[in-house]
Amino acid sequence: MKILIDSANIENIKHLTDYYQIEGVTTNPTILAKEQLDYLEQLKQIRKIIGKDKMFFVQTISENAADIVDEAKRIISEIDENVYIKVPAIKEGYKALKELHHLGINTLATAIFTAQQALMAARCGANYVAPYVNRIDNVSGDGIKVVSEIVELFNTHQLKTEVMAASFKNVNQVHKCSLVGAQFITASPDVIEELHSHPSSEISVNQFTKDWQERFGTVTI
Repeated sequence: MKILIDSANIENIKHLTDYYQIEGVTTNPTILAKEQLDYLEQLKQIRKIIGKDKMFFVQTISENAADIVDEAKRIISEIDENVYIKVPAIKEGYKALKELHHLGINTLATAIFTAQQALMAARCGANYVAPYVNRIDNVSGDGIKVVSEIVELFNTHQLKTEVMAASFKNVNQVHKCSLVGAQFITASPDVIEELHSHPSSEISVNQFTKDWQERFGTVTI
């Protein structure tokens, strides 16, 4: 399972890519609206930080297929051809996915709430689908089960589309997605930090240091 940062915050992205194995960054309109810079400048700074080889996802705003395609072209012209375009799984979005696939533009179908939506998006040419795990749970669904069903459907029908599970509130949700076969997860900076840590690890290290200092009087070997 590969990890992406679901954020547009420059400092968080710098920190996480410095310390951990991060495959890229996902953004959306809400995330970008929280930052202070013009959105295009923000996107360009993110690309500069992570480099051209890492995955970078930018979402369209329009709700009309033709406009979604135009936005996608504009985003790519402003950043680079390696950007993945996020398209919501709505009626016009499916039409746009087909056209973008025909144009050779990489896409992710976002705002997925059912396995059937994911299958339809894959059939329209989406490279990735993003089921919203926690949001599915919040509407009395089972986010992990939806991810599991998507993985099973893609395997059954031998589709190349991959699953990028999204919308997490805790480490356990991410852990369960990894167990059911999600190839990617994108999570907020705080969840990513929590994936890498446990209080008992810190306690153990503190005890090692204490024991060493008491015996040898130094903090290094």
